[in-house]
Amino acid sequence: MTKRGQIKSLGMMVVMAVGAALVGCGKRGPSEVVVYAALDREFSEPIFRDFTDATGIGVRSKFDIESTKTVELAQRVIAERERPRCDVFWNNEILNTLRLERQGLLRPYNSPSGADFPASARSPKGLWYGFAARARVLIVNTNQLAEERWPKSIRDLTDAQWYERCGIAKPLFGTTATHAACLFATLGDDEAKDFFSAVRRNANIMGGNKQVAQAVAAGKLAFGLTDTDDAIIEVENGMPVTIVYPDQGEGQMGTLFIPNTLAIIKDSPNPEAAEKLVDYLLSADVERRLAAGPSAQIPLRPGVAASPRVKTPAEVRAMEVDWSAAAEKWETAAEFLKSEFTAP
Repeated sequence: MTKRGQIKSLGMMVVMAVGAALVGCGKRGPSEVVVYAALDREFSEPIFRDFTDATGIGVRSKFDIESTKTVELAQRVIAERERPRCDVFWNNEILNTLRLERQGLLRPYNSPSGADFPASARSPKGLWYGFAARARVLIVNTNQLAEERWPKSIRDLTDAQWYERCGIAKPLFGTTATHAACLFATLGDDEAKDFFSAVRRNANIMGGNKQVAQAVAAGKLAFGLTDTDDAIIEVENGMPVTIVYPDQGEGQMGTLFIPNTLAIIKDSPNPEAAEKLVDYLLSADVERRLAAGPSAQIPLRPGVAASPRVKTPAEVRAMEVDWSAAAEKWETAAEFLKSEFTAP
């Protein structure tokens, strides 16, 4: 072949390769989405499988561990900020989502599935959505305590009569950390510090909310502070426990309800697939499924019925929370709580 023929042949090969690539790109949609998920694997994985069946988009998920909860996943997102690997952050609370928002790591997306949620359950900038909440409750062992002695407030964790007979998860991770930040924002620094110092002296400090619920169910503790999803499992396992929604009296702060949150990471590798997954997870069907499932999550979308196994903010006094103020307080709270709860 002449030199001229070789050049012509090479040019045709390049044109064919580019054409094939363009045709392939035109036909191929998003094939996968990467999720960092703090909701327990047994609750979220079946939903991911159904999403894949419905859309053909595979889900690669990374889960947290009970002892560090969302902190480890949020730190990973921060560490990867120059080259994001996560598309969707499914947080089982809100504090660490707001931390990522404050660092400019979230991308706005106005999900059509999120339009019906109340304003308190979504970012005004479209940076996150709250759904499927849990309540912070007291789980009580009914074999150990008659009803007239049941605790009624989170402040009972500091009562000397319950010395080492009550429990709380270490307030550095997950919903317990979110609860702590809310208390710092609501009570002020001094009162919140006094409260947690008294809790540390009086209560058993455990690795996570699940461990608190299990210890109460086993009779190792008389009561403890945990989440509704961990408490309801022990109730439905037939253990001698009941759930108390704390601080319902006149002038008391009410029970804290903490939503799951969804956010898309800025400059994520699969942006189209991320949007499809967020739309799917914010659907009424998914909230209905989480409400009916073992975790008894509490729907925030109007018109989706909660499980009768749990109470909603419409049924009990709910703690009023300024989430942004709580997020601003976290650094102050974390510095104190780390020294208080990790000291020898």
